[in-house]
Amino acid sequence: MRALVTGASGFVGHYLVDALRRAGEDVVACGGPHDGGSLPIDVAEVASIRAALDIARPDVVFHLAAQTFVPDSFAAPAATYETNAIGTARVAQAVRDYARSGEKMPRIVFTSSAEVYGPREAADFPLHETLELRPATPYAASKAAAEAILLAEARAFALDVVVARAFNHIGSGQSDRFVVPSLAHQLAAIAAGGSPVLLVGNLNAARDFLDVRDVVAAYLALARDGESGQVYNVCRGAAVKVRDVLRDLIAIAGVPVEVREDPQRMRPLDVPLFVGSAEKLRARTGWTPAIPLARSLREIYAAALEKEKL
Repeated sequence: MRALVTGASGFVGHYLVDALRRAGEDVVACGGPHDGGSLPIDVAEVASIRAALDIARPDVVFHLAAQTFVPDSFAAPAATYETNAIGTARVAQAVRDYARSGEKMPRIVFTSSAEVYGPREAADFPLHETLELRPATPYAASKAAAEAILLAEARAFALDVVVARAFNHIGSGQSDRFVVPSLAHQLAAIAAGGSPVLLVGNLNAARDFLDVRDVVAAYLALARDGESGQVYNVCRGAAVKVRDVLRDLIAIAGVPVEVREDPQRMRPLDVPLFVGSAEKLRARTGWTPAIPLARSLREIYAAALEKEKL
């Protein structure tokens, strides 16, 4: 497989590129225009994307480049739409132009988000791909729009598109703006002698957490075996409360803490439960999660502690 990865310098992108290279695949890793160590592309410019395609000559384009932090989408909705929706339209245009030049049409594996489902009734869980979308944040709207663009282009122009709706994924190296690494980094600072106060947001939210390496394995499975024009949930299929994740991390750290609620860590819209079904993905590809949540949490804390010692 010859692969081009947009957003290769991001959290998931690093893991995906590493997995592809370990599998012996030929990879062109594309970061943003200001990222070092990869081929720079700019999703604001079709010519930039097309140039990367000409270099990579890929069988698969993994489109990960995006604004991924939900709170940022409230601060800058238009910029989120521009990057996530219009940027994806430009990727599609570049792929169409590339194929029209006589090259083989590459498959696009698009990394969407379960946020597109929006707040749901209890009867909707676990969430299936057949549910109508109810995006309730600018980030979710941008991803829903990007999905619609790609699936329309699959019908209109015969693009080979597979959409992966990823639920909450975690792992070492994730920004501490996200809840699990934030908790781990605070605990590591406490273990290193810092203040015992640990600031939290909504601990009652229940989420479908999946290790980033399992997420990447799902993307690879969809690149090989996913059905064109289809959408697949990427999730564990079990919800865990943030409160329980915190309890496990405290036990791993083995330090006394004082937990305090921080209003700044509350999201404008925070649904109480989010859990999906990966039945469609498993049936099509045979993929199944391999890494238990407990192992992910131990590794995330160990990485945070190591970083604290530097």
